[in-house]
Amino acid sequence: MAQPSDEDKLRSVLRLAFQNDRAKFDRFCQITRDAVPEAHAAVLRGSSVTGKRHSDNAPFDADGPGTSDLDLTLVGSDVLRYFSAFWIPAFHSKPLSDADPDIAPALVPLRAQLMDIVRRPVNIQGTCDWVQFFRGDIMEQPYLLLYGDVKEP
Repeated sequence: MAQPSDEDKLRSVLRLAFQNDRAKFDRFCQITRDAVPEAHAAVLRGSSVTGKRHSDNAPFDADGPGTSDLDLTLVGSDVLRYFSAFWIPAFHSKPLSDADPDIAPALVPLRAQLMDIVRRPVNIQGTCDWVQFFRGDIMEQPYLLLYGDVKEP
């Protein structure tokens, strides 16, 4: 199956999550970069990139406007110190989300600020570069690079 191009992924994210407002998207990216300088990259994954929910193929916001979340992943081994819960200890965190609101207290203000921009839930996860590489490039799970490089500098 062909992967969408970077331009296609950006168009999808802008349309679905940012009301085609590039300035709002750029502000989202800059706020993230400023708040977590340890992240050498950030990516969006999930239905905002693909247009469909992974679990059931339902379209983005199938349950109504603002119901689909954004899945923000901060890339870099140093970002993992923010998290206290992991899928893979020391390599890949669980997401800071409504389900786990206390696993990254220092990122709660960032999450609130980002949700205020997009008017929808934002989940924030931390991962090391090789996990992101494996998920994106080996398993071919689409992602949009917001800034940086997914490889450790």
